[in-house]
Amino acid sequence: MNGELEIQDVIDLTQKVLGKDAKGHDFFHAQRVARLAVKMYIKDFPDYSNEDVKLLLLMGYLHDVIDDKIVENSDRQLKLIQQLPSVERLSTEARDELFYTIQHMSYSKNLERHYELSQRGKYVQDADRIDALGAIGIARAFAYGGKKGNLIYDPNIPVSEDKSKQTYRTKETTTINHFYEKLLKLHSLMNTTQGKIIAAERTAYMEQFLKQFFSEWEED
Repeated sequence: MNGELEIQDVIDLTQKVLGKDAKGHDFFHAQRVARLAVKMYIKDFPDYSNEDVKLLLLMGYLHDVIDDKIVENSDRQLKLIQQLPSVERLSTEARDELFYTIQHMSYSKNLERHYELSQRGKYVQDADRIDALGAIGIARAFAYGGKKGNLIYDPNIPVSEDKSKQTYRTKETTTINHFYEKLLKLHSLMNTTQGKIIAAERTAYMEQFLKQFFSEWEED
């Protein structure tokens, strides 16, 4: 994608940190988020600038590099990001936007309070949530659930509502429950025009998958 050559150091760091993650937050997830954020943004704003594209790519590639469910030391990763030439070359305002976005955009971060992101940050947040939907979202859900040791489904484990990051991360659940506890809610949380369109399509696909799943589960 145009603009990625300018941030190769960021892409290299993302590859190093996320490359072997088996929970659905690998390098390719970051790449999809970065590219989709740009694609949606330029469709809604045809008069976009090169700075828009660069910052969207940076936020997309880096959003999971500091995530504490993936890395052991998020503060250390944050310092590494601050030292990257692609980041150092940003204006003070752009750096502030970058770091605020990647530190406040996650679903779990917004459970107890809502963080208002910049216009560009909202596109990255939407792209991240869209990647949890559709066929890829289904695949990622089962990869993450399996890595955590969750059952595929158990009708004796009820769907619950998450009130905090702590309960979201530690409760007993199943992968199928996760669709109802989080994934099917994401389309209503979209910030942007393009995000809402794509999320609606992918959510419909997931709903059809669940219909088929329960049809097979309940067969005699």
